[in-house]
Amino acid sequence: MSHDQLDTSVPDEHHGHEKLVRMANQIATFFLSQPEGVRMDGVATHINKFWEPRMRRHLFEHLDAGGAGLLPLVIEASTLIRRPKETDGMGTGTKEGTAGGTSGR
Repeated sequence: MSHDQLDTSVPDEHHGHEKLVRMANQIATFFLSQPEGVRMDGVATHINKFWEPRMRRHLFEHLDAGGAGLLPLVIEASTLIRRPKETDGMGTGTKEGTAGGTSGR
C-alpha cells in the first residue's frame, strides 16, 4: 500500500488521522531504541517541539476516540504532550495548553 492510499481496514472516522498515527509511531519506534528512562519524554518532547498545535489537536482527537493503531509508547507519552486549546493554531495567537490537556491557565 502506498503511503498516500487509505487503509480500508481502518474505520472511516480514523482516516483523517492515519498520517499522524504513522508519524507518531515512527517517533516512538526511534525512541524504543533509547534507554527506557528517556523514551516517554523523548516522544513527548519531539512532538511538543516539532508538531504545530493543529497536529497535536488531531492526535488528541484520535487518542480520545480510542487511539487505534498507536503504539503503547505514544499513548504513554501523551500524558506529557501539550494539548492545545481549541483556538490554538487557528490564527488567534493564544498560548498552548499544558501537558496532558489539563489547563492551569
